[in-house]
Amino acid sequence: MPDYKITTDSTTDITPELVDELELHVIPMIFTVDGKDYRNTPDNKDLDPHEFYEMLRNGKQSLTTQINGETFKDEVRPFLDNGLDVLHLCFSSGLSSTYNSIRLAAEDLLEEYPDRKIIIVDTLAASMGEGLIVYHAGVLRKQGKSIDEVAAWVEENKLKLAHWFTVDDLNFLKRGGRLSGAAAFFGTVLNIKPVLHIDDEGHLIPIDKIRGRRKSLECLVDHMAKTAVNPSEQVIFISHGDALEDAQYVEKLVRERFGVKTVYMNHIGPVIGSHSGPGTVALFFLAEKRL
Repeated sequence: MPDYKITTDSTTDITPELVDELELHVIPMIFTVDGKDYRNTPDNKDLDPHEFYEMLRNGKQSLTTQINGETFKDEVRPFLDNGLDVLHLCFSSGLSSTYNSIRLAAEDLLEEYPDRKIIIVDTLAASMGEGLIVYHAGVLRKQGKSIDEVAAWVEENKLKLAHWFTVDDLNFLKRGGRLSGAAAFFGTVLNIKPVLHIDDEGHLIPIDKIRGRRKSLECLVDHMAKTAVNPSEQVIFISHGDALEDAQYVEKLVRERFGVKTVYMNHIGPVIGSHSGPGTVALFFLAEKRL
């Protein structure tokens, strides 16, 4: 096995089973509800996802915190001490300042461990989009690829990782400044469900305004039909904000339309879910380009 460790942020929303299988190290991010801090971990040990989304539905507000440099140093030092290099695949710099904090921390660590290699990659991705990049990196590592080969693959392919998602409650986009109060109000009245994606700069961009929940879910799959590369041969990721039945409907369409065999599904974790809200459903796959 190659002598390096792949680390990432808990914004990947990757399943604990894949974390174990691919021998990943996930650095928890912190979110705060009612003055109490929780760690966002793959096993949801601090707070069950359903309970978290019920808090949001009941009007609680969740605040999120980036990973700071000292936390990153503490998390990766054990690997460096054991003679391992580190490849860290980071949450989009277009959505968080975490990448910059970790990049600066890595520079400090390289002075402390001059014989080690630390590579930090801005995935320009989020949720299980980031998770799907990490998944492919983990598979390549298990196949024996070097740290440089895996980092190069991520850089070459990250802008082919398509994110498509729709939200159910427009008020969360309003709180995040993605939607005006008037647009949220009239959109709610008219049952408008926006469809959004992550662009090449890692920013969240609204693309479509779809009337009706079921049609918005189908729109995600329509976008996949336009750009996905060999979808029947891909591993597909689907995430959801406590909306399992809707996510399963998207999975059903993906399997039926494209002959997809392998789908991994998971909750959208509290850090991403704090901003997207309950009812969000997202679809991730490799494409010719993100849009």
